[in-house]
Amino acid sequence: MPHLENMVLCRESQVSTLQSLFGERHHFSFPSIFIYGHTASGKTYVTQTLLKSLELPHVFVNCVECFTLRLLLEQILNKLNHLSSSEGECSTQITCETFNDFVRLFKQITKAESLKDQTVYIVLDKAEYLRDMEANLLPGFLRLQELTDRNVTVIFLSEIVWEKFRPNTGCFEPFVLYFPDYSIGNLQKILSHDHPPEYSADFYAAYINILLGVFYTVCRDLKELRHLAVLNFPKYCEPVVKGEASERDTRKLWRNIEPHLKKAMQTVYLREISSSQWEKLQKDDTDPGQLKGLSAYTQVELPYYSKFILIAAYLASYNPARTDRRFFLKHHGKIKKTNFLKKHEKITSLVTLQLLTLVGHDDQLDGPKYKCTVSLDFIRAIARTVNFDIIKYLYDFL
Repeated sequence: MPHLENMVLCRESQVSTLQSLFGERHHFSFPSIFIYGHTASGKTYVTQTLLKSLELPHVFVNCVECFTLRLLLEQILNKLNHLSSSEGECSTQITCETFNDFVRLFKQITKAESLKDQTVYIVLDKAEYLRDMEANLLPGFLRLQELTDRNVTVIFLSEIVWEKFRPNTGCFEPFVLYFPDYSIGNLQKILSHDHPPEYSADFYAAYINILLGVFYTVCRDLKELRHLAVLNFPKYCEPVVKGEASERDTRKLWRNIEPHLKKAMQTVYLREISSSQWEKLQKDDTDPGQLKGLSAYTQVELPYYSKFILIAAYLASYNPARTDRRFFLKHHGKIKKTNFLKKHEKITSLVTLQLLTLVGHDDQLDGPKYKCTVSLDFIRAIARTVNFDIIKYLYDFL
């Protein structure tokens, strides 16, 4: 299919394998297919594009959204029911609480004329979350074709290998298909394919080449690179728009974009700065660190007293030990109440969020010791939410 080749780039081998497995509409396909690979390696996109382009009956379910057995089974059945219903027909919502009920209801729905004599595909994205559900769920999906005696294929999409899934009791083995990471050449081809119509393909390809030259060593995520490409392209075009350079003045365009790409390096993956903030930052030519603390804080919401624990941990981590009496004791009048940090209290949630880190051994007689790992901007943002002026209590600022 020529149009499919233009839609799915650099995944010819995987597309060919899947098409072979699917076969003709009336053929019984492989009962289960396990597709794995790192994030942004094209697993979901290729699977969805292939099923839609071939117009194969399928339901797509995200296991993060369906975090309970009932939600998962009901969403599959209701989507399948909608698929089998004739146009305009309003069907009632199906309820299902057990996998046995699911098998029974699945057999009823797939009796419909619209689903007869063809393979039905159930796609379970983020399939690693199935491991946290009932023990019979994964083996049941793997054998769904046998249990229902229907022409059905279950496709699992995951970022982890099949060996991490396989139950100890054994189960039906799926067909395993690996999606490798995109090479730099693949990324160049895919990102260049997105070029805006008002600019030539060569001009945009040169920009992508510069972008990958800066970011490829720290970021291989196609989604993140695509975001960065869209975000920084207006700055790259700026000299051309102003008439200060032509599309062929690569050196001048590079000199203009280089400092802005270096700023963008600070926000790769974290998205600490939104697109609108980043645009403002480029216009004002200010340091992204000014927005970093506040925007990073919006990603982590802490309970009221946990904020004070974190502030106290920061002060204890970065003030000299000899100043502890000055800043923490009540009679010095600096902090009214300091008994919120007790030895028997767990502050494990702050460690889990990587705001604190354990130093030394956790089997010390006087209790474990922690160090605060957040930046000054971050702790200032936290302190502002509880009206605490942390600068007054930092030794370096006195």
